[in-house]
Amino acid sequence: MASLEIKSGALVSLQDLRPSSPFFKQGASLRIIGKLQEYSTETGLAIIIDGDDILKVNTEHLRDLIFHVGSVYQFIGELLIQPDNEGVLQARVGRNVDGIDLNLYHQSLLLLRQFQANHLNNPATM
Repeated sequence: MASLEIKSGALVSLQDLRPSSPFFKQGASLRIIGKLQEYSTETGLAIIIDGDDILKVNTEHLRDLIFHVGSVYQFIGELLIQPDNEGVLQARVGRNVDGIDLNLYHQSLLLLRQFQANHLNNPATM
């Protein structure tokens, strides 16, 4: 019997989710964060923003999460690329992260990527 492996979500910013990005792949498991701009209870579709960048998040599988426009949320899920080349995250996990310093979050993400690049290119330093 084949087992399904659930991948951890790669930490990405909404700025990373452009069609030219290596993270913009069908089925990519991602962890994203953004401010809730809009939410539809009928469709379960949330729209999150970070600066000028926008992402639609399908929240139909999330339970016990209350959405408040203007709050900051983190989602883990798989990226589904639509025929019009728009990405929609199919969320499997979501949480409210109000109070997070988004500037500090972005700085830490950059430092993490620098660290990973240095150590993946030079495994002897690990």
